[in-house]
Order: sequence, then C-alpha cells, then structure tokens
Amino acid sequence: MKLKLYQVDAFATALFKGNPAAVIPLKKWLPAELMQQIALENNLSETVFFVPSNEKVVDYDIRWFTPAYEINLCGHATLASAYVVFEILKSKKKKVVFNSKSGKLIITKNRQMLFMNFPSWKPERVSEYPSELSQILGNPEIVGVYKYRDILVELNNEDAVKNCTPDFTLMAKHFDKMIITAPGKNVDFVSRFFAPAAGVNEDPVTGSAHSQLIPFWSDKLEKSKMQAKQLSQRGGELVCEQLNADRVIIGGQCIFYMKGEIFLTL
Repeated sequence: MKLKLYQVDAFATALFKGNPAAVIPLKKWLPAELMQQIALENNLSETVFFVPSNEKVVDYDIRWFTPAYEINLCGHATLASAYVVFEILKSKKKKVVFNSKSGKLIITKNRQMLFMNFPSWKPERVSEYPSELSQILGNPEIVGVYKYRDILVELNNEDAVKNCTPDFTLMAKHFDKMIITAPGKNVDFVSRFFAPAAGVNEDPVTGSAHSQLIPFWSDKLEKSKMQAKQLSQRGGELVCEQLNADRVIIGGQCIFYMKGEIFLTL
C-alpha cells in the first residue's frame, strides 16, 4: 500500500518557521494502531489523517496523532490539512468542513490566510495544583493558574515566558500538557506550550491551546480581536478572535515543504 504524505509548516510565513505537520489524506480509515505507528515514525508533534465524510454538511472526518497517542483537537495540523485540501487537492469550495472528536471545524480561505472556526474553551482558575509547579518552570513568579483541557499558567510578562526553562521530566510526572502565557510587547499576548507526556517537550505553535488562550485574554483585555505570538524556537504568529461564547477564530498562513510516499506492507 502506498500513501501520499505532505509536510506543511503551519502558522508560518517562511519555510522552517511555524509548526510542521505531516498530512496524510486517506480514502478510508486505517487501523488506529497503524496510524499511531506512522505518527511515531514521522516523529513530528502531529501527524493528521482525514477521510471523505459520509455526512452531507461535512467534507472530511479528521484525526490527529502525536508520537505517543491520539488527541482530541489540534490546530496547526488542521490548518495544514485545509492547506492541502485547497492548494494540493484543488478544492473549488470556499470553505472546508472537518468533523472531529471536538465537533465540526470550519476553515475558510482569504488569499494567503486560513481561518479556523474552533471551540472556545475558557479556562477557570484553580486553587489546587502541585507544589512543584514553580520549580517545574524554572521558578518564575506565577500570576495565576487556570485549566480547561490543559493547565494554563499566567506569568508576569513576555520575558518571563521567553526565558522559562522547564524541567520536562518533572513536568511529565504531574501534567499532560501545559500552556504558559503573558501579555506581549508587540502583540496582545504570547505563549509557549509543553507536552512531554505526549512525546513533545515543546510544541512550536499550538492552535488548540488558543482555544483556551483566546477566551482567557479576550476577557482580561476586554477585546475580541487580538494578535498572538508563540515564543518557541521556530516561532509562530496567529490572528485571534473571540467570535462568541462558544467559538473562536484562529488564523494563520502555511508554507508547503515537501511531499512523499509511505510504503506499507500489510
């Protein structure tokens, strides 16, 4: 069996920036164990698979795998998948609709920009968390701790986020995924995202984290439209909007890197 594979840098305006995703269009689902093995072999933060949907209002069903396990939502790999649909599979539609474990995801294209309609996951402040939290992050001053799907730690400023030196071994003992964030100098807010338990110490740009970050900062900054930056080594820029209480818009560009074939003997 041969499968097409496309690697796309998402939330990037230049090659080798943003977050690389492996995109594999399928005609029908492969066994989950095999998709997980492919994701581990690719060893990117995410490998995404999609198949044509049987639902009339949905174009594709979509699933995402880290090197360690399947997750319920991934932003950069969804952005990369939409890029493949529009630019490589040459869809003539103005939007593409994916069905996922997190519901329907609608992606629209406006010139070079892709905009994802994602769920809004407003995190709530938590008072109970491991006493080692500050130690895990290299002992920065913590402003507040919140949670929806992932733990969200607010720090004082952009420099505190940039200079954070996590202990990933200790983090993996206590947390599956973690977001750190603060107000930005030249953007509304900045962040970093860690998932050592998922086989990804630091994710370059994390769309799903912004399902939490957008409602969090929209409420704090009292504005619905924002610019964000993820301060990983590769870096990434995101256009953000709190659409309503239930949905957010996450926008960015993609850069095509390569295409190839996977050879499977089943």
